[in-house]
Amino acid sequence: MAKRDYYEVLGVAKNASDDEIKKAYRKLAMKFHPDRNQGDGAKEAEEKFKEAKEAYEMLSDAQKRAAYDQYGHAGVDPNAGMGRGGEGFGGFAEAFGDIFGDIFGGQGGGNGRRGGGQQVYRGNDLSYAVEISLEEAAAGKDTQIRIPSWDNCDTCGGTGAKPGTKAKTCGTCNGAGTVHMRQGFFSVQQTCPHCHGTGKIIPEPCPSCNGAGRLKRQKTLEVKIPAGINEGMRIRSAGNGEPGTNGGPAGDLYIEIRIRQHDIFERDGDDLHCTVPVPMTTAALGGAIEVPTLTAKVEIEIPEGTQHGKTFRLRGKGIKGLRSAYPGDLYCHVTVETPVKMTEHQRKLMKELDESFRKGGDKHSPNAKSWTDRVKDLFK
Repeated sequence: MAKRDYYEVLGVAKNASDDEIKKAYRKLAMKFHPDRNQGDGAKEAEEKFKEAKEAYEMLSDAQKRAAYDQYGHAGVDPNAGMGRGGEGFGGFAEAFGDIFGDIFGGQGGGNGRRGGGQQVYRGNDLSYAVEISLEEAAAGKDTQIRIPSWDNCDTCGGTGAKPGTKAKTCGTCNGAGTVHMRQGFFSVQQTCPHCHGTGKIIPEPCPSCNGAGRLKRQKTLEVKIPAGINEGMRIRSAGNGEPGTNGGPAGDLYIEIRIRQHDIFERDGDDLHCTVPVPMTTAALGGAIEVPTLTAKVEIEIPEGTQHGKTFRLRGKGIKGLRSAYPGDLYCHVTVETPVKMTEHQRKLMKELDESFRKGGDKHSPNAKSWTDRVKDLFK
């Protein structure tokens, strides 16, 4: 089946920015992640997850995206000589390696090969999203995740051949995994179309693994999330990505951090912000109120005559970031609450208070006087 256009997979335009591509991938990854899709639709969700991951890996890399925009899928297909797994345009060196080898007496085609034999490819990287709370991001957390792993098939012992049979050397490439096409002076090296670079043909594939030699399973991985980590940061777990081809090294696993929205705090770097409602009487008369931090409650003093929008800064009550020497600050933004659902007695007292303020003139409402003066100046 032909691959879909990567931009179509992610649902973005071809001129989409890196941020737009990243956001689109996050949305699809969360929707189709295998851990969130069990039952009848699990297989379809897994395929869509893989499709979105492949599209993001290509379009998030500037070089791969440029090659894809110019040549389509052929520009990023490892079997088309454009490299794989972040190895750049190594296929170019493979394609023309024999020329330089013939001229200078060396061995061409060294990139992506081992000992002049089968082509060796590094496995693809994998990504996994972990959602944590703001408190866990600040303090750090040890957690476990389940990721796909590939183990040798128990039936064939990893050979890919049906028990009692064995793989044969590919007659097209004689086990090299590559073939050469010569056109005059040029010698172009390509992956063998019959064995797909393995150098072997399996006449009778193993019924358990269909000739792959390995089975996909799930494994549990311990992950240490460091204190101070922020939204979008990634933790690299070396060698826990997809296995390589023909003995190539495995890719890496990148664990991307998502932080759930907090009910009280908003994070800005190492600083925290929160809104603190203060009764009108406390704002007018002053007094002490309790405000939360990520670890405990603290008391702050509200001065007499505190206005709506006043900000109080609590030093060191924020988050100590990964690369920070000291914790950030907590900013408490005051909102003065107007009384509601008053009794008749309370309304009477409020009216008496209002009359008292009016008799006192502008000294009780300096901001109102300033605003009134500016309005008068506007209409002079």
